[in-house]
Amino acid sequence: MKQSYYLYNSGRLQRKDNTLEIVYKDGTKKSIPVERVDDIYVMTEFDFNTNLLNFLCQFGISVHFFNYYGFYTGTYYPKEALVSGKLLIKQVENYSDSSKRLKIAKAFIDAASYNIYRNLNYYNNRGKDVSLYMKEIEYLRRQIGLCNDVQELMGIEGNIRKVYYDSWNVIINQDIAFEKRVKNPPDNAINSLISYVNTIIYTRVLGEIYKTQLNPTISYLHEPSERRFSLCLDIAEIFKPIIADRLIFSMLNKKQITEKDFEEGLNFTYIRDSARKQITREIDLRLQTKIKHKKLDREVSYEYLIRLEVYKLIKHLLGDDEYEGFKMWW
Repeated sequence: MKQSYYLYNSGRLQRKDNTLEIVYKDGTKKSIPVERVDDIYVMTEFDFNTNLLNFLCQFGISVHFFNYYGFYTGTYYPKEALVSGKLLIKQVENYSDSSKRLKIAKAFIDAASYNIYRNLNYYNNRGKDVSLYMKEIEYLRRQIGLCNDVQELMGIEGNIRKVYYDSWNVIINQDIAFEKRVKNPPDNAINSLISYVNTIIYTRVLGEIYKTQLNPTISYLHEPSERRFSLCLDIAEIFKPIIADRLIFSMLNKKQITEKDFEEGLNFTYIRDSARKQITREIDLRLQTKIKHKKLDREVSYEYLIRLEVYKLIKHLLGDDEYEGFKMWW
């Protein structure tokens, strides 16, 4: 089975015959069969050469880069192996037609906000009184269908997120001040954790899009722009509550992660390597966790749910089926 590989310790990644060889600075080596690699996350300084990059391209392996603080900086994205002029035209048509674009964008926000509500319901049933936040989100969710354009929809989405984040101080057991969502840069441990985990989800969605004929730069909720794969942001909205937020709540409440895992002197923007490794292990475990899919009537992993979401969007764009975002039922 293919999997993601994370490089935390400095060294060199090179090709050795038909395998990938990691040579660490202390001289130790590790070989990985290239057939087992889905994508690579470079979390520290690493040396590459063009021979290796060409080798990775042959197997369609993306390389995601993060800086010293753990912030995502970009992806080495191999040439698309799957292309479809017909689908590309349909993607553009559904973006250019404001009514078609709005319909898809509403489906993203409807599913994302529903999954947010389910998170609150989960913790409310376990003794965390977040009922007032649930009522506010219920009210805001009813406004989604009334929006006349994407800008208005994004305003509703922002209000839902604000209410949701206000509830986190009730859900999270640790005494960490969390007043609002701050991104660039994060201003406390929770904001740093959100940014880091969300980035991993974003790159996982990108990996699933790469396996299809979709163009990741044409999006419907977020505005397409230069230097970003905005369609990944659209689809990630659905899965952040399911995968990222649930993981953050669990790790903080079990004290697997505390403020000691951050550099206080850097305003908590730097997550220590040991904590980052633990977080990515937990993400991988969750992505491989299986649930019984209602429609398919079989067990599928959370990771496969993301790919199914991409396929559903393709069917909508081609006019085969109406798109409806994934909503969790647990």
